[in-house]
Amino acid sequence: MFSDRNAKCWCGSGLKYKRCHLEFDQKIESCKLKGHIVPSRDLIKNQKDIEGIKKSGLINNGVLDLVASKIKAGMSTLEIDKLVYDYTTEHGAIPAPLNFEGFPRSVCTSINNQVCHGIPEEGAILEDGDIVNVDVSTILDGYYSDASRMFMIGQVSEEAEKLVKVARECMVKGIEAIKPWGFLGDIGAACGEHAHKNGYTIVRVLGGHGVGNQFHEDPFVPHIGEKGTGMLLVPGMVLTVEPMVNEGVYDVFVDEENDWTIYTEDDKLSAQWEHTVLITETGVEILAK
Repeated sequence: MFSDRNAKCWCGSGLKYKRCHLEFDQKIESCKLKGHIVPSRDLIKNQKDIEGIKKSGLINNGVLDLVASKIKAGMSTLEIDKLVYDYTTEHGAIPAPLNFEGFPRSVCTSINNQVCHGIPEEGAILEDGDIVNVDVSTILDGYYSDASRMFMIGQVSEEAEKLVKVARECMVKGIEAIKPWGFLGDIGAACGEHAHKNGYTIVRVLGGHGVGNQFHEDPFVPHIGEKGTGMLLVPGMVLTVEPMVNEGVYDVFVDEENDWTIYTEDDKLSAQWEHTVLITETGVEILAK
């Protein structure tokens, strides 16, 4: 049953339901009757939410631009953490990782065989030939954004350079596969196909996620999958696309000492890029990159 057509819309826009989400809800109901998995209403952002996430994303982008201008061999990952914390707080925002479920730093810095959730440390010094993922997440006025970039330190091997390049291509292809009223599986199919074509694997137990009003929201975004399957992707959803691409096997393990950092099982390299993406009526808009 649909709400009163002349009542204010459930999304919080302040508009009458008939001028806001009535047609949208009718389409959702039609898809549901066809057996598709549909998103719940709390996953649909209104214009106020979207503007808030965009502003958060601008700071997030600024943090990563700053890191890009400073990162170099001989730098500790703790120095990167300080850059992130200082820039974020000076712009009136909060680093989302700091104290999140006990995480002790403001950013994740994952080097070489570290897949994700690397903890910045004074003794972790970047060396010539390293590849490192810097994963930044920002809270501004209660709105979250999330993005990561790979950095190649000095002269890296051809193998490492190719992995970094292909990992970014996997993310781009995953984003390009997103269509309004398409499916979650379309993202994973595009990412996985490109990785496998280049001889790499995609980490399966980790993936992207909804984001915006919370750090991690539904849906979980797998980066392997089958086209035309999974949850319906509809305008107003905001999620991350962040395939973790491994040089060897896709298996990973968690560091027993810190219970955070995730490594490749076979000690080979891993690379990841991440964008926050808004699904619109006509395609997608990148909010953090």
